[in-house]
Amino acid sequence: MTASILDRNNIITSDRAREIILVVDDNPANLQVLSSFLDESSFEVWAARSGEKALLRLDNDHLPDLILLDVMMPGIDGFETCQRLKSDPRVQDIPIIFMTALSETTDKVKGLRLGAVDYITKPFQYEEVLVRIEHHLQLRNLTKNLIAKNAELQMTQTQLIQAEKVATLGQLAAGIAHEVNNPLNFIAGNLTFVKNYVQDIVNLINLYQKHLPNPPTEIQNAIKVTDLNYLLSDLSRIMQSMKLGTDRVTEIVSSLNNFSRHREAGKKLANLHEGLESTLLILGHRLKPNAYCPAIEIVKEYGNLPPVECYPGELNQVFMNLICNAIDAIEEKQKKLAFSESYQHPGVIKIKTEAIGDHVIIKIADNGLGLNEADETKIFDAFYTTKPIGKGTGLGLSIVYQIVVTNHHGKLTYYSKFYEGVEFIIELPIQ
Repeated sequence: MTASILDRNNIITSDRAREIILVVDDNPANLQVLSSFLDESSFEVWAARSGEKALLRLDNDHLPDLILLDVMMPGIDGFETCQRLKSDPRVQDIPIIFMTALSETTDKVKGLRLGAVDYITKPFQYEEVLVRIEHHLQLRNLTKNLIAKNAELQMTQTQLIQAEKVATLGQLAAGIAHEVNNPLNFIAGNLTFVKNYVQDIVNLINLYQKHLPNPPTEIQNAIKVTDLNYLLSDLSRIMQSMKLGTDRVTEIVSSLNNFSRHREAGKKLANLHEGLESTLLILGHRLKPNAYCPAIEIVKEYGNLPPVECYPGELNQVFMNLICNAIDAIEEKQKKLAFSESYQHPGVIKIKTEAIGDHVIIKIADNGLGLNEADETKIFDAFYTTKPIGKGTGLGLSIVYQIVVTNHHGKLTYYSKFYEGVEFIIELPIQ
């Protein structure tokens, strides 16, 4: 080893983290010299004298950053060792540089096709070894950074989509509430007068019947045809039904306003039970029985929750997504069981809330299809969906995760058993 190489090694900055190089060579002399050189070049060196020992060395959570692999070794040669490494998802992205005296093009092509990134020909030129190692480590680090930036970009994209979706939904709900509110106020305001007018007419008819008990035949026939007695008794019930209908619409409009929170900006102290109730009211039509699914039962176990400092509109979006998913899962299960005895048993969605210390817990559980193992690892990924084609965008749970974890510094976990249902658990700080 020349003095110039040593001088160059000393130039390597001391603040660089010691990257790990695994050297695999059955020649003790080569192994010793190469290990010493790399150690002086500020690398941490692991040594293995066979392919078998190299594979055993990698059987832990702490992995090297690069592997220098001899080709000609007894037992498992370098080619087979490389093939095994590249078939293992844990280590397949670790760059492998072959070290060999073989100079035939076919040997090099074989190694590169197996997944190696480079070849170093024996006898070594240590300057060349160092440059190649640093080059491939740099490429690996750039690749890692690119993957991380891509993941960050996808996260930002999801957040933007979430913000746009929440804003659009809020504007839509606010717009509907505003447009419905005007004619609703007109109807509700005039309904009282109509009720009084109708009652006056009924009273007048009763007076006619009292003072003219024997009207002409034509009037008696008209009374029979119109079934006047039933008409008069049913009018009050109709008016009461209309009053209940307008009250119901008023309640829905109020829920839309509460759901959208379009007049509010920033974090507010909010009653989470109001948000849950508004969401259930808006989704009420989906809880009713249909051609293939009986009515879905809502079981509420509300605890004594204090007002929570939060973005109310965003949390309403969380409740909406989770309850919609629960309804979808129950309907899909009922479709699959439509011809079995289980079809007679309705779906159930359980909502439980409680306050523990300085946090509140909201649990939303269903007895739908549940999740299989493959879905469990990806359900919070953007654009991943378990729903049939055309029914889901794959953004719902990703948005829920962003709102709960990122925007509210909370926790989102779940428990699932395939074909028995899933329970989502939201934990939020009170302040």
